[in-house]
Amino acid sequence: MARSRLVACLFTAHFLCCINVCMPDGGESRPRDQSTVSESSKRFRAEFLEDWPQLPGEPYFDPTTPVNVTGLVGHPVTLLCKVKNLQNRTVSWVRHRDIHLLTVGRYTYTSDQRFEAQHKPRSEEWALRIRSPQRRDSGQYECQISTTPPIGHAVYLNIYECQISTTPPIGHAVYLNIVEPETEILGGPDLFIYAGSTINLTCIVRHTPEPPTSITWTHRGKAINFDSTRGGISLVTEKGTHSSSRLLVQAARTSDAGAYVCGPDNAQTATAKVHVLTGETPAAMQGRGQRWAARWQLSALLLIVWSTYTHIADITLYSHS
Repeated sequence: MARSRLVACLFTAHFLCCINVCMPDGGESRPRDQSTVSESSKRFRAEFLEDWPQLPGEPYFDPTTPVNVTGLVGHPVTLLCKVKNLQNRTVSWVRHRDIHLLTVGRYTYTSDQRFEAQHKPRSEEWALRIRSPQRRDSGQYECQISTTPPIGHAVYLNIYECQISTTPPIGHAVYLNIVEPETEILGGPDLFIYAGSTINLTCIVRHTPEPPTSITWTHRGKAINFDSTRGGISLVTEKGTHSSSRLLVQAARTSDAGAYVCGPDNAQTATAKVHVLTGETPAAMQGRGQRWAARWQLSALLLIVWSTYTHIADITLYSHS
């Protein structure tokens, strides 16, 4: 059966959408069975046109719709358009600078991801939201209704940068001090311990954004086993602005000598070498290190020199007498 077609066209600056509505010959309209309407057509009317009820009169803009909008660079801004009696028309946003179509209905038609169409179903507000606006986005935008011919409402957008200007300029100085996390074993890098005494290694962790989650110890490259048959090994850890971990090894023996490494999980490691001394070997007590041992050796040398010199002097005086 021959059919005539009524083509309803919705126009915007760069948009043309045509909907074919079938009518019987003779041009008289009659109710249509909804079952004959395809699912895609019903979806289009529900989502795109919203199938507003037919009200008398043409659509028009709410006179309270703002015509000037001001925003700051980098802060989201929204251009609002209020339309009365829209019926089955569509609302579009166009940028005048380059006659660029930005949105149609609730859909965005630009590759610039900062622009977004916003509309709450059944409301009269059609908004254009701009995320992170820049100075170049300033200018005139137009909200258009797809009547014949289209009607529009101009909105001017001003985007400013946040600045403080005084004459003469004033300033406020801020001193920035950057510190790096650091790890230290007290008394290192060398510790001298008598055999049979307690090895006490204290590791300090400073200047970390947060206290370390864990602080591990190794001896000669191997993780220390606190449950080993050797026994007498314990660990005390305190976390805070300056975190600390204290390793105690009782009854030191020669096998306990070597490099100990303290390793926090958010800072550099620190190493100390432990020397276990046996017999009558003169050495510094725990925590004094090589510098103390060197001082003892120097003192002993001076004592020997002084004793020798005194003995020679006594012999010389005796000869003269």
